[in-house]
Amino acid sequence: MPNAAQPASSPGPITRAGAVAAARTDFASAGALKAEVRKLQFHYPERHALKGINLPVPERTVTALIGPSGCGKSTLLRCFNRMHDLYPGIRYEGEIILQPSGVNILSPQVDPMEMRLRTGMVFQKPNPFPKSIFENVAYGLRLRLVSKRSVLEEKVVAALEAAALWDEVKDRLHQSALKLSGGQQQRLCVARALATDPEILLLDEPTSALDPIATSRIEDMIFALKEQVTILIVTHNMEQAARVADFTAFMYLGDLVEHGATSQIFQTPKNPLTEKYLTGSFG
Repeated sequence: MPNAAQPASSPGPITRAGAVAAARTDFASAGALKAEVRKLQFHYPERHALKGINLPVPERTVTALIGPSGCGKSTLLRCFNRMHDLYPGIRYEGEIILQPSGVNILSPQVDPMEMRLRTGMVFQKPNPFPKSIFENVAYGLRLRLVSKRSVLEEKVVAALEAAALWDEVKDRLHQSALKLSGGQQQRLCVARALATDPEILLLDEPTSALDPIATSRIEDMIFALKEQVTILIVTHNMEQAARVADFTAFMYLGDLVEHGATSQIFQTPKNPLTEKYLTGSFG
């Protein structure tokens, strides 16, 4: 069962990023949208996983996807970078519109590889490549045929700084990334995703395999990163969603039950199902 949040009638654990979330009462207050999910249906060969999802994603904010295991959170996240295309028998319906270009990420005419570069993905467990720290971060740049050494170095340094890792690795860039600690490896994966200047950063339970200290560093990094990139995060940790997210979407059995400002979702949920989940009645 996920960590239960405080009852909906209490103020809830609104801290750090939550202080910003508390000042926002609706999606309109966040300004422009970076993406918009419209009537999204997703089918695995054996089941209907997403059922008509509509979700606005405000630019340069953190949106948390919460809900019990199997509710469709990670499935929705992976639609943004067409990760499902790697497996047979899947089917999309609906749209995910990326702004301001107006591109439909799910269009058959859109190159999935291009979408993966434009929407960086970080998974539950750190997955550094068996390469040097430098080459891990430069990997996506090389896929984009960036070969000039000065450009690679500039982008790698900037990505490591953004991921709050530069000071810890600047003297060992050419050592194996596998020698880093778990928390450092996860921040390296974030740096690798950031190096190609993605429009959206997708985080799939990025701290579930980390200790509390490493988790805190990742959360601090997320709070800082939203100044430059829009973030979608899947988390089972209710306290984490309250700490880092400006907006929260609660999912259940493939449906998007409720979404809104994090302060509203945690303090005054409109749907009884949301309140039951947040107070630990099920999950």
